[in-house]
Amino acid sequence: MSKSSDNTFSVEKSEESSGFLLWQVTNLWQREIKKALEQYGLTHSQFVLMASIHWLTIHKQEVTQIVLSAHTKIDPMTTSTVLRTLQQKGFIQRQEHLTDTRAKTVVLTEDGKKIIKKAVVTVEKFDTKFFSVLGNKITELNKNLITLLGQK
Repeated sequence: MSKSSDNTFSVEKSEESSGFLLWQVTNLWQREIKKALEQYGLTHSQFVLMASIHWLTIHKQEVTQIVLSAHTKIDPMTTSTVLRTLQQKGFIQRQEHLTDTRAKTVVLTEDGKKIIKKAVVTVEKFDTKFFSVLGNKITELNKNLITLLGQK
């Protein structure tokens, strides 16, 4: 293949573009996660919010929509919309905050707890398999991802 004289890109090969590679890996990972979650009738966003409610509750933190939004990095408006759907499905309850009238606390219902515990096991098994090709480099990958998240 002959190279065009139009050198729009700064890289010779697409494999040299970190952003393009991250996009491809993210799409592959999300596609497979979506399949893994189908049996529970959950979208990935619903899973992330429910798992975060469960995580934060286990770690004795009061869960509000704002806390969830910050923890998951899902914008507050989307968080609210997804929580509304989860409430309609009977997986969560939103209640008025005891001291802050503007805030709502969020808790899993018994059905929500049952389903998220099963879904977490499924997703963790998938993640273990998906990332296992990295072997002992997983810790390094996680540190690098945390560094990238810290930019904003």
